[in-house]
Amino acid sequence: MTTRKLPATAWRPGESGNPRGRKPGTGEVAKLRAAISARVPELLDTLMTKALDGDVGAARLLLERAVAPLKSVDPAQVLKLPGSTLTERGQAVLGAIEAGELSPGQGAALIGAIGSLARVTEIDDLAARVAALEKTHAKT
Repeated sequence: MTTRKLPATAWRPGESGNPRGRKPGTGEVAKLRAAISARVPELLDTLMTKALDGDVGAARLLLERAVAPLKSVDPAQVLKLPGSTLTERGQAVLGAIEAGELSPGQGAALIGAIGSLARVTEIDDLAARVAALEKTHAKT
């Protein structure tokens, strides 16, 4: 296998012909941004005029940039969960959704919380069982 010999004027691996790089602000994008930013007040005035004259696109553009989007929020709901087991409580949540007392989103969040509680309870029970087994089978 032959290796290619680099000419004496070629850049070596890791070297750069322009170690300091291009000066900031000299690229085409930077020039375009500078040209636009110089006319931003004029552009905003034009957009505002169009929006006030009924241009829905201009109004939408202005509102999207100026006002944060609204998010739906479920109101807090007081709910007593009858029953002593997690299964009974889960069934109570499903009943509340069916009766219209809870929104499906709120119900899903509660069912998820009950499921998480079930996993935590299971881990606590397993830890207690392991501790009891270790205590009874410990070598003395």
